[in-house]
Amino acid sequence: MRAVVCTKYGPPEVLQMQDVTKPIPGAREVLVRIRATTVTMGDFRIRSFTVPAVVWLPARLVLGITGPRQSILGIELAGQVEAVGAQVTRFAPGDRVFAATLKGFGAYAEYRCLPEGGPIAHIPRALTYEEAAAVPIGARTALHYLRRAGVVPGQEVLIFGASGSVGTYAVQLAKHFGARVTAVSSTANLELLRSLGADSVIDYTAGDFAHEASRYDVVFDAVGKCSFADAMKVLKTDGTYLNCTPAMPSLAMLRMKLTGARKLILGEGPPETPEALEFVGDLIAAGKLRVVVDRRYTLDQMVEAHKYVDQGHKKGNVVVSVA
Repeated sequence: MRAVVCTKYGPPEVLQMQDVTKPIPGAREVLVRIRATTVTMGDFRIRSFTVPAVVWLPARLVLGITGPRQSILGIELAGQVEAVGAQVTRFAPGDRVFAATLKGFGAYAEYRCLPEGGPIAHIPRALTYEEAAAVPIGARTALHYLRRAGVVPGQEVLIFGASGSVGTYAVQLAKHFGARVTAVSSTANLELLRSLGADSVIDYTAGDFAHEASRYDVVFDAVGKCSFADAMKVLKTDGTYLNCTPAMPSLAMLRMKLTGARKLILGEGPPETPEALEFVGDLIAAGKLRVVVDRRYTLDQMVEAHKYVDQGHKKGNVVVSVA
């Protein structure tokens, strides 16, 4: 099968198309013919080894010393089940599925074996493969953090970096849970965020949200670019701060976590189970959750896709057709 392989860290050009061995499913695995994948900020960080200096050594030990230990990157996919193991009961050949592949990566290829009990589910009928591939990471992450925060109707939720993959889902899911949502992004994305249901939008290029009078029950930094000090200025004294990106909490975060009344939830990913994916799939099928796709590429254009994501300005998701 064809796959995009990354044998060393570096710019997008380190990605190379190669022929590799097609996998064979185990007893409790499904073999998926991948139709679409994505390029996420997670893929960018792994490929370029963009990590904080304080975690440089442990990150190298986990990911790989000179290059990614798992040379085929890609952390979400959509496709069709081609074969199943002898003990698989949830899926059958021909099923359309989407899945997260954070454990082992491997979505930048034509085939991937996945455990039946992992974060894999049937694709909602209304979605194309390209749209479905853009759901498993961003939507599950947003859902996980908002659930951890215990968002309830009537709460005020501020989402910083609201136009990215996690952010666009967070806006919609917070509204689904009954919150009043304020979305922070740049000028070009404000109308998109309004269309997703944001009650208020703040253009960070034109003003500083930290100096406004509003206070929030939940502050969700979906991109890791909001100053923690600014977030604390607008978070209520009994509020919850969410950040899905830090590899290592700052001293200020640790101090607040140990001594403050505010609740901090940092860098904790969703469990590797199908429940969350099935939940967001049901919302999509009911027309209550929308997938935002910024640009589309083909597998042969993976270098160009990474170059675009490297700029840090994608709206929602960047998808890659594998078929």
